[in-house]
Amino acid sequence: MNPLEHQAQLTDYFLTRRQWLERFGMGMGAVGLASVLGEQTCAAADLNPLAPKNPHFPAKAKRVIHIFAQGAPSHIDTWDPKPALVKNDGKTIPGAGGVAFGSPFKFTKQGRSGLEFSEVFPNLAKHADSMAVVRSLHTDIPAHDVATVFMNTGSLRLAKPSLGSWVLYGLGTENQNMPGFISLRPGGGAPGGAQNYQSAFLPGIFQGSSINTTAQSVEQMIENIRNNYLSQKEQRRQLDLVHQLNAIHSQNLQKDAQLEARIEAFEMAYKMQMAATDAFDTGKEPENIRSLYGSTAQGKQLLIARRLVERGVRFVQVWASGWDHHNDLEDRLRAKANEIDGPAAALLTDLKQRGMLDSTLVIWGGEFGRKPTRDKNGNDEPGRDHNNRAFAHWLAGGGVKGGVAYGATDEFGARAVENKVHVHDYHATLLALMGFDHEKLTYRYNGRDFRLTDNFGHVVKGIIA
Repeated sequence: MNPLEHQAQLTDYFLTRRQWLERFGMGMGAVGLASVLGEQTCAAADLNPLAPKNPHFPAKAKRVIHIFAQGAPSHIDTWDPKPALVKNDGKTIPGAGGVAFGSPFKFTKQGRSGLEFSEVFPNLAKHADSMAVVRSLHTDIPAHDVATVFMNTGSLRLAKPSLGSWVLYGLGTENQNMPGFISLRPGGGAPGGAQNYQSAFLPGIFQGSSINTTAQSVEQMIENIRNNYLSQKEQRRQLDLVHQLNAIHSQNLQKDAQLEARIEAFEMAYKMQMAATDAFDTGKEPENIRSLYGSTAQGKQLLIARRLVERGVRFVQVWASGWDHHNDLEDRLRAKANEIDGPAAALLTDLKQRGMLDSTLVIWGGEFGRKPTRDKNGNDEPGRDHNNRAFAHWLAGGGVKGGVAYGATDEFGARAVENKVHVHDYHATLLALMGFDHEKLTYRYNGRDFRLTDNFGHVVKGIIA
């Protein structure tokens, strides 16, 4: 081996014209960009994709709690009263393909606004003047798995980012020690699985973190939250080394999106050891607050959701499944409504008391609605079959106009007929409440600018204060 071969040569100290122009030009470009954007903005954009960002225009809503009533709740029995259906109970409805099934539940006007509520929601009725009910929603396909993913991602075919991922991508998050998008699940999951909180072609850092809230302890909710082999100091040294090696790899070869996402996940896991342990521990709440939410699984989820948004988490999704009532609707829907009524009302009360409701958008609803006729499988204990032509959601807080019912279905509730709101319209409205023009919140992938609302969608201004 010749030692001279490993010494620097004279040519190593010179650059070709192309190398000089490339390095000098890029360097001056970076200096110019920094002077325009500001040092902090430039650094945040490069080093931390989760850094807080400003929306397109000022908006009241700063965070979201999305209560997803998976299984398709019957709008006719919850938020869309149909006296004509009750009057024609047991009679054949022309064109509906069955016998009318009038709601077994009474509706009454609530609050100063007179917004009509089903008797199954006595606690939420106390918040009538803070809520907007959209009664004219419709979707494309009445199949649970497809419609669930569509409601959460705006896509029927191509795997696309979820609503939570888009919000996190657009706004970043205020807490850098926890994920900005968290999906709280009651154990077994739901149709569509991880597609409902995926980031798809957005960088992996914007994907939702799924948490099993049926577990009894934080360590069980978040598996491997603690490292049983290394101290935090040693973990920090390991992560710093990984960052250094990745920087060398990126400089000498190329940036690897999957590798970057994996390292970000390691970094987040390290930070979460303290922050998450505190946020998910509802035992730290005063007794009066825990009593307000109740001791049910749903109450625990919504109390955790409030603790998360209070700590700066941008988007929290709460799964409230079990609304698929093909038979015995009267008993089963009442029981399911009872599970969410008290905790959801407690959430709104708690947010109001803390001065957070005006800046927190709370939404509730499922993937489609139900037919006005008796399900053929119901026999003497009837339920309702799937209906993609009409369903209802409610919203509260975060710039929502309270005490209003928007849109309408026909006299039997079979289909939306007035001020119809498609899923893309609904998504456009949710983004508008967060301060985004849905046509401009885009991400370039495979040579095309994608957005949550695909190629269409109109903002429902009638529910925005």
